[in-house]
Amino acid sequence: MAATVNPFSVSVSSKPTGGSAFPKPNDSADFFLRVQNPLNSISLRSSFVSPGSIELSLSQGGGSVTSAKRGAQSARIRASLAQVMDQSVAKTDPIAPTTVDVALGDRSYPIYIGSGLLDQPHLLQRHVHGKRVLVVTNDTVAPLYLNKVVEALTKGNPNVSVESVILPDGEKYKDMDTLMKIFDKAIESRLDRRCTFIALGGGVIGDMCGFAAASFLRGVNFIQIPTTVMAQVDSSVGGKTGINHRLGKNLIGAFYQPQCVLIDTDTLNTLPDRELASGLAEVIKYGLIRDADFFEWQEKNMQALMARDPSALTYAIKRSCENKAEVVSLDEKESGLRATLNLGHTFGHAIETGFGYGQWLHGEAVAAGTVMAVDMSYRLGWIDDSIVKRARDILQQAKLPTTPPNTMTVEMFKSVMAVDKKVADGLLRLILLKGPLGNCVFTGDYDRKALDETLRAFCKS
Repeated sequence: MAATVNPFSVSVSSKPTGGSAFPKPNDSADFFLRVQNPLNSISLRSSFVSPGSIELSLSQGGGSVTSAKRGAQSARIRASLAQVMDQSVAKTDPIAPTTVDVALGDRSYPIYIGSGLLDQPHLLQRHVHGKRVLVVTNDTVAPLYLNKVVEALTKGNPNVSVESVILPDGEKYKDMDTLMKIFDKAIESRLDRRCTFIALGGGVIGDMCGFAAASFLRGVNFIQIPTTVMAQVDSSVGGKTGINHRLGKNLIGAFYQPQCVLIDTDTLNTLPDRELASGLAEVIKYGLIRDADFFEWQEKNMQALMARDPSALTYAIKRSCENKAEVVSLDEKESGLRATLNLGHTFGHAIETGFGYGQWLHGEAVAAGTVMAVDMSYRLGWIDDSIVKRARDILQQAKLPTTPPNTMTVEMFKSVMAVDKKVADGLLRLILLKGPLGNCVFTGDYDRKALDETLRAFCKS
């Protein structure tokens, strides 16, 4: 009986080229893998040329495996080991956040932006300096993200203890009575001056938690974790904190900067459509007052933003934060330049106060107020009609209101605007557009007839 011959044979050998049994860091070493059958053979030679690179040579008996050209007998592949290692790490390690810095000297802080940031405990833990934390949130956000935040604060960090206070959700609760619930919890928990308050929620929670942090024991550290577009692009950045009074919005508060702002874009997955649109009013504002290129980008990408395209939302948040960080760095306490960020807010705050806190979302009131401010700018002859149309069109694309509630009257507007924070020496100063797209002014030097005409154009009485 004829012997059966195995058609394939495999051999492996190695040979250090540095003269020792094992390659040293600066030695090279050759490793050979040979696969042979009766008809052909393939050899693979691996040379560790240096600690940072590897060279592979592949040859096939009878011709090249990589080229049909005659006489080509081998192909070489060089790859950086560092690159290979980087690719391996990228698959397992979380993606580093985009960071926008708010430059305020010793009060400077980072804004972290990215997906899955609540799953990166080090981002929060590096900004908690004491052992006690109070998370301030509301009854809508708490079931969604409170446990995740507590885990991020305590994972691998057993010395930190976390308390929480869950407030009712809504603008109408942004008042002194609700603020006292934060103080009650902090005092009952015997928190000290090294504690950290964390605002987990939208603009209302951020404003109240920040004001509480500014006031408790005359000031403790706090961190913003905004969960709405409105808070992520505007209210969480810049240190404006406060509560409402029945006679006016945000009349009681303080400028008080956080230790950091952590924007996990994944939290927008649970945001209602109406809240998403409300936040886009502030995004649109940045384009109108100071960033024409950003406004043009919004015109092309509004549908993507409304559809929650992750890359579009991330860019809009980043660009908005960059705009606000630049303004805040130049004018922290709103002596002039920072006030321009309030385009449409004087009219919008009047709507919120006159119509009732919480009846319209803040961004909805700002959207209608923006149209009124743009209308007044046009009546003054400061902008052309193309800007009026583009502003109205993009707000309508975002499904935002472009007129105030029909219950608002001229007198209601005037009475509320008379106690606006921007009134100085009895003179109401407004943010109005002037010049080409992306330019505005903060001024009390305007024809009062234009204001009256705008109010009458948007109110039935």
